[in-house]
Amino acid sequence: MEETLAVRKLDRLGLVLVAAGSIAAALLPFIYVKANRIASGKPMLLTQLLDHPSIIILAILLVATAFATLFAKSAPLRLAIATLGLAALVAAIGLVAAAFTPPNSNAARMTPGGGFWVLFAVVGLIISDALVKVRLTPWMRVAALIGYTALLAGCLSSGLLDSLSIMKEFATRSAQFWSEAVAHSLLALGSLAIAIVVGLPLGIFCFWVPKLRAAVLQGLSLIQTIPSLALFGILMLPLGYIATHVPLAADLGIRGIGTAPALIALVLYSLLPIVANTVVGLEGVDPSVRDAAAGMGLTRRQILTGIDMPLAFPVILTGIRIVLVQAIGLVTIAALIGGGGFGIFIFQGLGQTAMDLVMLGAVPTVFFAFSSAVILDAVIDSIRGSAA
Repeated sequence: MEETLAVRKLDRLGLVLVAAGSIAAALLPFIYVKANRIASGKPMLLTQLLDHPSIIILAILLVATAFATLFAKSAPLRLAIATLGLAALVAAIGLVAAAFTPPNSNAARMTPGGGFWVLFAVVGLIISDALVKVRLTPWMRVAALIGYTALLAGCLSSGLLDSLSIMKEFATRSAQFWSEAVAHSLLALGSLAIAIVVGLPLGIFCFWVPKLRAAVLQGLSLIQTIPSLALFGILMLPLGYIATHVPLAADLGIRGIGTAPALIALVLYSLLPIVANTVVGLEGVDPSVRDAAAGMGLTRRQILTGIDMPLAFPVILTGIRIVLVQAIGLVTIAALIGGGGFGIFIFQGLGQTAMDLVMLGAVPTVFFAFSSAVILDAVIDSIRGSAA
């Protein structure tokens, strides 16, 4: 009975995904052919591109993916067919873009349309569902992520996608792109490290002193309700005053705009998940284990480091995962106050009405956040599995 219900549930999910993909393929543009980077462009549906061999192959593989999603009971088979469909989708957009790009043209832009992105998302969800059904071990999921990343990297390094507008934007800003990638990573990971250093002891203290727990968690929750731009603005005034009146602070890089207010805001946003998960993790430890350890003569510090923290670590790491993904996204907003990162491309693109430049900042941000979540999920599951 349970197996029958699982199959029906999978069929419903597959039906929704196949329906969404079919609508996107029929009604949404697969690619926009633009005379320049800010022109609206001519939309081309997938059905209008069937004279291209790559599109014919893509259509065949998409149909095969749809049938496998709806009717194939073997998860590995669905995974294999969907992976071929994803590879064909990426190859097709690159080949079609090259076909429509005029020879020796630096101004023309070929932009993936909504149909491409919906199909990419649908096939990606089909692959994700198949990976779940295959029941990979935690580190096999990381290996799968590496494999699909290598597939994408191969397409990029081969020049297959060079005719796409986002790659042309990258070509003109490659040095700045890698510089902002480093800045984005340092700001996200740096704020996470500071939040861990501050949040873990604060969480332990809240666990030890229940009377202060509610006040601390409510205060940190209040910070979460402040919009990011508003918090950046609130921090600009006192930091600007300090930079003006304390020369040493200015020499250290503490100013009203730039990295300092962005870093402080990110740390403040990061404290609640770490502190709350630390308290929850420590509360989840069986009190009888602590009593037994105390009866053996262990001190409070020894119980904390030898029993409480190891047992609570998976829950604490879950909070760290939330913080990292949140920080990666919030760093993009920090670009508005000079914090750097991929947000620079997003806001430059919005200001210039150049959506390809927006995608140059958005796509790596999403990939960074998704990869971080997958890796930390694998670590959490691996620790829980070894503890069990």
